[in-house]
Amino acid sequence: MKLTLYQADAFTEKVFSGNPAAVVPLQEWLPDQTMQNIAEENNLSETAFFIPDNKDFHIRWFTPTTEVNLCGHATLASAHVLFNHLGYPEPQIRFQSKSGLLKVKKAGDLLVLDFPVSELKETDLPEKTLKAFNIKPEKCYKGREDLLFVCHEEKEIQSLQPDFLSLKTLGSRGVIATAPASDSAFDFISRFFAPGAGIDEDPVTGSAHTMLIPYWAKKLGKNEMVARQISKRGGIIYCKNLGQRVEIGGKAVTFLKGEIVI
Repeated sequence: MKLTLYQADAFTEKVFSGNPAAVVPLQEWLPDQTMQNIAEENNLSETAFFIPDNKDFHIRWFTPTTEVNLCGHATLASAHVLFNHLGYPEPQIRFQSKSGLLKVKKAGDLLVLDFPVSELKETDLPEKTLKAFNIKPEKCYKGREDLLFVCHEEKEIQSLQPDFLSLKTLGSRGVIATAPASDSAFDFISRFFAPGAGIDEDPVTGSAHTMLIPYWAKKLGKNEMVARQISKRGGIIYCKNLGQRVEIGGKAVTFLKGEIVI
């Protein structure tokens, strides 16, 4: 069997930055283990697969080790492939997923994700956190799948050197660390760690912003913000709080188009 595979860098306008994702368009689902094997072979933080679903599409995402319920950058990359390589004619794409309906629209030179928020619940700092991180966050929140650690300033996030083995024991998909941005061009910054899902540090994480956007919207008293994820590759996220949903905007660029044989 031969399948077309695309790789796009999401939340960036130039290759070798942002977050790379593989995208494999399908007409029908492959066996789950086959999709997991492809994702493991790709060895990127996410590989997205989608199939036609009436007028919509159905999308699934796999890390090198597991299937996940939501992924922002691979959804952005999938929309980029549909719009720019597969000739999708409408201005908005609807994806059905394990996290419900997800939408992606064109807005000028941006692609904008419309995702459900992850409700925040303040919680005690897990005791294992101090072992996993070299800082102590000011506050800790639990979301749908992730923990959110809020710090006082950006340099604390920049200096983070997590113990990834300890992070695997925290009982959440991943940990988001965030602080106000020191650069006035941005409202807040973040990093995201998910070693339990096979990703020590994710370069730019759309799904993390389903927690970050409602938190910072309330904290800053504004519904439109620009964020930066300060991983080594880095990326810029254009954020809008809509109440029960959030808009997560970014750009994407194609790195390769190829064919896999399985």
